[in-house]
Amino acid sequence: MSTSLQSMELRPARLHRPLLALTALMGVTAVACAGLVFLAPVEILGANGWIKPLKFSISIAIFSMTIALIIDMLDRRGRARAWMWWLGTAMAILLLIEQVIIVAAVVRGTTSHFNVSDPAVSVLWTIMGASIAIVWVLTLVLGVVVWALRGGDPARRIGLRLGIVIGLVGMAVAFLMTSPNAEQLRDFQGIAGAHAVGVADGGPGIPLLGWSTVAGDLRVPHFIGMHALQGLPLLVWGMELLAPRVPALRSVEVRSGFAWIAGGLWAAVTAITTWQALLGQSVLAPGLPIIIATSALVAVALIAATAVLRTARRRSAAGSDTPA
Repeated sequence: MSTSLQSMELRPARLHRPLLALTALMGVTAVACAGLVFLAPVEILGANGWIKPLKFSISIAIFSMTIALIIDMLDRRGRARAWMWWLGTAMAILLLIEQVIIVAAVVRGTTSHFNVSDPAVSVLWTIMGASIAIVWVLTLVLGVVVWALRGGDPARRIGLRLGIVIGLVGMAVAFLMTSPNAEQLRDFQGIAGAHAVGVADGGPGIPLLGWSTVAGDLRVPHFIGMHALQGLPLLVWGMELLAPRVPALRSVEVRSGFAWIAGGLWAAVTAITTWQALLGQSVLAPGLPIIIATSALVAVALIAATAVLRTARRRSAAGSDTPA
């Protein structure tokens, strides 16, 4: 099957309708949850329970719209068009199942994730976990198609390819949260798995995000890695918009080089924050090894960016010196 990258122009009439409907529904759900945070607060693990479905509504809306845009950008013909539609539809259904379970748990005043305290909630947690695992596999399938893209702007291909690969890695970080930790094995209380490393979930956290301020938290690399799926293509798009005003960005080689650097930087930050979380360190209190690794990463990125610009200038100068 030959697949090519089409224009990044937004064409709402052609977007995948089930994913578009889910995006709209999650927008409404986000507004409703935001209102319930104040109108009907429910305390779960020391935090307002409605914040979780609020965050997931926003996340699912962004993810659904992103997948709809990616599917629309692919040149689909014949059978490929049909199976891409079914792939997107399956994702929409599975993500909706996840959100329904999360909201239902808040209504019941309990947790949705890692909760195996009784058979009913254990089944719901299993369904949720299976749904997300299947979404990951379907995203991987889409990633294989994206990686096989030919034609179009090289920088766009790089941004989209790296975005989906790093996004898959970020999504996979969630699987590190699902195994019971040592404390849970010693004293089982119906919870198997945790976001935090080194402390129980529900301690002091960053407002709204909830990331632990006193210990490691795997939600940090999960969030960072997953959103490469949006961040890297947007970066490429931003470079294209700036190209008329920034001469260096008019070169596709420069934009492609910067896309590779940004992808490497994003992947490295995902890896470093995963390492930091597994060490039990809060994202707000990095240890010396994390600081050194981050500083080295910034230095390497700056050197690489400088090299890209210098190479482009040399090629430009060589081209201008060539006799007509």
